[in-house]
Amino acid sequence: MTQRATQRPNNFAKPAHWDNTPAPAPQAAPEAQDPDGLSPTRYGDWVKDGIAVDF
Repeated sequence: MTQRATQRPNNFAKPAHWDNTPAPAPQAAPEAQDPDGLSPTRYGDWVKDGIAVDF
């Protein structure tokens, strides 16, 4: 069985663009008004010509 690497090789050099700053916190998505009523991505039903289609 091949041994798994648990540490970087001795000759590894960290690229200049790498830094240790944490990733930014996620922001909430803006609320958008749905002109046709309830959002199908939220409630799960798509309406086409009066017929509800559920995926």
